[in-house]
Amino acid sequence: MRIISGKYKGQRLTAPKKLPVRPTTDMAKEALFNILANNYSFSNITVLDLFTGTGNISYEFISRGTQDITAVDSHYACLGYIKSVAKELDFSIETIKSDVYSYLEKVKRKTDIIFADPPYNFTDDQFSKIPSLVFENDLLNKDGVLIIEHSKHTSLEKSPYFSNARKYGGSVFSFFEK
Repeated sequence: MRIISGKYKGQRLTAPKKLPVRPTTDMAKEALFNILANNYSFSNITVLDLFTGTGNISYEFISRGTQDITAVDSHYACLGYIKSVAKELDFSIETIKSDVYSYLEKVKRKTDIIFADPPYNFTDDQFSKIPSLVFENDLLNKDGVLIIEHSKHTSLEKSPYFSNARKYGGSVFSFFEK
C-alpha cells in the first residue's frame, strides 16, 4: 500500500499479513480523492473512517492536509498497526476500538466526510444500516457526505439519501447526502 498524493506521496506502508483487510486499490483511491478534491478543502474538514482496517484512507487524507481524523475498527491488531504508523510518521489519528454500528449509535460529533469500507460480503441489511444510522443520528455537517465502498455485486441505490455511485474495477463508491 502507498500514499498516492500530498505531502507523503509515494510513502510505502506494509501492513502485517495477518490483518483481516482488503485495502482500497490505488486506482480507486486516486479516483475517489479526485472527486473529493473538487468539493472539499482537505485542510478544513473532519473525517470519520469506519471499518478503517490498515488506515489506508486516513493516511491519504492526512497526506493531503486533513488534521482531524477519527478511525474506527473492531479489530485490535488493525488499530495497533495504525498507531504504529501514526507514531513513525507523526500522523495525528484518533483511533477507536468499537463495533461500527455501536459507535454510530452513541457518537454525537458531526463530521464532514464519513468513509466506510465494510467487508464486501456484508448483507444488504448490514450495508443499509450504515446510512440509516448516519442520517438518523444527524452525524454529517452541512454539505457533508457519507461514502461507502463496496463490491460491484452490491447495489445501495435504494438506500435512503443515496446520491450516486462510481465504479472502479471491482469496487464501487456509493455517495449519500442530505
